[in-house]
Amino acid sequence: MSQSLVRAISARKNQFSLGFYYRCVSSRLFHSQDQSFGFTSSVRHGSHQNSYRFCGNLISDLNLACLVRPSNGFATASLVDSNLGSDESNVDKKPKVVYKKPIDFTKIDANLLPTVMLMGRPNVGKSALYNRLIRRREALVYNTPDDHVTRDIREGIAKLGDLRFNVLDSAGIETEVSSGTILGRTTAMTANVLARTQFAVLIIDVRAGLHPLDLEVGKWLRKHAPQIKPIVVMNKSESIGSLDEVASEALALGFGEPIAISAETGLGMTTLYEVLRPLLEDHMVEMLNDMCSKNDVLSDENLSDEIDESKLPLQLAIVGKPNVGKSTLLNALLEEERVLVGPEAGLTRDAVRVQFEFQGRTVYLVDTAGWLERTERDKGPASLSIMQSRKSLMRAHVIALVLDAEEIIKAKCSMTHSEVVIARRAVEEGRGLVVIVNKMDRLRGRENSEMYKKIKEAVPIEIQTVIPQITGIPVVFISALEGRGRMEVMKEVTDTYTRWCSRLSTGRLNRWLRKVMSRHSWKDTASQPKIKFFTQVKARPPTFVAFVSGKTQLLESDIRFLTRSLKEDFDLGGTPIRIIQRVVPRAPPSGTGGGGSGNSSKSRVVQRTTSDKRTLSA
Repeated sequence: MSQSLVRAISARKNQFSLGFYYRCVSSRLFHSQDQSFGFTSSVRHGSHQNSYRFCGNLISDLNLACLVRPSNGFATASLVDSNLGSDESNVDKKPKVVYKKPIDFTKIDANLLPTVMLMGRPNVGKSALYNRLIRRREALVYNTPDDHVTRDIREGIAKLGDLRFNVLDSAGIETEVSSGTILGRTTAMTANVLARTQFAVLIIDVRAGLHPLDLEVGKWLRKHAPQIKPIVVMNKSESIGSLDEVASEALALGFGEPIAISAETGLGMTTLYEVLRPLLEDHMVEMLNDMCSKNDVLSDENLSDEIDESKLPLQLAIVGKPNVGKSTLLNALLEEERVLVGPEAGLTRDAVRVQFEFQGRTVYLVDTAGWLERTERDKGPASLSIMQSRKSLMRAHVIALVLDAEEIIKAKCSMTHSEVVIARRAVEEGRGLVVIVNKMDRLRGRENSEMYKKIKEAVPIEIQTVIPQITGIPVVFISALEGRGRMEVMKEVTDTYTRWCSRLSTGRLNRWLRKVMSRHSWKDTASQPKIKFFTQVKARPPTFVAFVSGKTQLLESDIRFLTRSLKEDFDLGGTPIRIIQRVVPRAPPSGTGGGGSGNSSKSRVVQRTTSDKRTLSA
């Protein structure tokens, strides 16, 4: 091969990391390896053409295809041509892209990462290990030997060294419970999620040794997930001297040698990494090669370094009082039984965060525990749930406040004090607000038809009265139990998010300002403030700055008028708007004698102070 062609291909290596070259001489093999990017490509072709070609996405005339990756690809890939001769039977065959180890998990999209579920009996440290793996304190951790803290499945991205995988925190498994109880429902939900999981980590408490419930959990795993061989870890090992006795007992589970770790201190995370990495790598190599064999070429959407900024993820938090149907609404939006629901009040404890796609946009949906005013009697998991719900509200972009239609009829008012507190807190934090009236299915029938109409008419008016800070708050009437109103909820949420992210040009705003100032009734025309300039400085939420000249500033009534006019004229309902005023100082009057040059020469005054060392000029 000529040196000029090699130099030409080397110059293109910044654009292609799976670049290769070949000369199509009968049955001759050329090999090229790009050391800079770690990709190897080999081509053998039986064509009789005697020419050099550079292979990009597709060489259609030679039936030769390759997968082009960004320069920071996540795997070693080999391109092998299946046309091993000039037989007519091999003419239509194309080369396969074969992925090999090592795999760079940091560059793989979250939707392609393998899933690992943390399992075990109650109170063995599953949530503590979950927090250790995701490097945040999201799951509630509290020592309750006689109760379950975790009741729902939590999902997050684990970061164990350079490993990345989806990790699930599950509720404690108890096999000897009836199906109608809370523990029975959590166990059934864990079994449903386990069917879609590739790996599992079985946690035992080394302080208690091998508990009889651990053996029951092992039998339960063999029954419900025979395809999974879990990794056994002995948690809480930081204060135990010899672990040989417990390790020998753990062999009775039949899942191999256990690993000693401490989720609290991080002990044993290196050993867990060494055990997990080969398993996850084998799974990823098999999955990627299977995708390539099915001609499922990875698109840019599945690469972590290609981000579509036009559709940023939406953070939606579902908040409200206990037992108003928040978890039922989350299941209705996802169209699956993702979180635990039931007639018991306060069933949700953890703030469950779920990701799903809606009309091409990624939505992070957070189901929070029932919002209550924190009292001195609230201790343990109840107190932690209240604090976690408040944190979820501050992280969200849009707040979905859920009301109970039956409670509205009983109380004869749309919102109680605690619900007004939630709405006003959302406004103060600058979040978009959508009000959802749930359980409208309870008002069906002829006897409730009149009440049904009154609620739909009165609730939006009353909500606007108690929350005057935001105008045009969208109100949606649904039945989450029946799945009615799901699309209406997401439509209002996405519309509110779009308005929350909206930006208005400065020219458009100042043209609007001249019109709106002329229709405002000022108390004193002489002392009317003069807005010289009006511009938007940020979105999320929309924030504007009014530059006022002179000493007269805008009053609170003037700011409310501008805010209301912005929402009406630019359709910004349901979104908090912030207006900041800045005073523009007036220019000093010009001097009469000597002109501008004389004033400029007199404006600078030089003062000198004598020092023992030198003269300082200020």
